[in-house]
Amino acid sequence: MSDKLFNTRDEPLSSADLDICRRVHEAVCTDLDIERSSERADSIGALIIELYRQGVHDEHQLRLMAGGRLA
Repeated sequence: MSDKLFNTRDEPLSSADLDICRRVHEAVCTDLDIERSSERADSIGALIIELYRQGVHDEHQLRLMAGGRLA
């Protein structure tokens, strides 16, 4: 049995982690001309956080995987 009581996906994100996710979210919403207060933007935000929790920490990769473009 593992000594770890919970999966790393269950650990809280740090403020640095959230800054990365926020920057990616803003970029993707801009790329796709999506209002940041829309349900679609909420779904994209959830996807970005899920990808980040799964180990995708590179902003460019997150942006592409969430549907945005590279600048």
